Amino acid sequence: MSYIELLILRHLSSRPAHGYELRKRVEAVTGFTLHNNSLYPALRRFEDAGAVLKTSHPQQGRPPKLVYELTDVGQELFHDMLADLPADQAGDDTEFLTRLGQFDLLAPAERLAILDARDAALAERLGRLAALRERAAEQSWSGLVTAEIISRTEQERAWLRRLRQRASRAERDPAWSESGPAKRPESPLPGEQVR
Repeated sequence: MSYIELLILRHLSSRPAHGYELRKRVEAVTGFTLHNNSLYPALRRFEDAGAVLKTSHPQQGRPPKLVYELTDVGQELFHDMLADLPADQAGDDTEFLTRLGQFDLLAPAERLAILDARDAALAERLGRLAALRERAAEQSWSGLVTAEIISRTEQERAWLRRLRQRASRAERDPAWSESGPAKRPESPLPGEQVR
């Protein structure tokens, strides 16, 4: 679950936090319960790698509070993890969407690489689904499910093409990639809604 590690590093990149606060911030973004047996081993690995610095803050009548802070090494690690979507994770919706949601932190070429990795995973999925559709041809419910998954996958590939156009446009014109909602280009990309 590298997306959890990405989110831990992302939240530490904004400000230091103690474990409970960090856990609650990650849970607020994901909607998933982050257990201590996932959080603290990840923090220990990051600390061992020099990516996170742990400091002890004394508290009256209680054990010291441990606060975690991202180091320069941690910033680099976070960026490298964010910019990389390995083929074995590119088919995982959560891994992809976690990176996509943080595209503002990546260079246009890095965004394109992630979109390409996802598209390749979806193309592979469609190949498997086509074979499945043939086997399920005589089973009406199975055929319905397979057809729906194929349709959703094709829709996502169309969405990826629009995202790729947007990322390509940002690569050609770096000023465009930095534009926020108030500075958006006047003409939307094909398929984009104007607000």
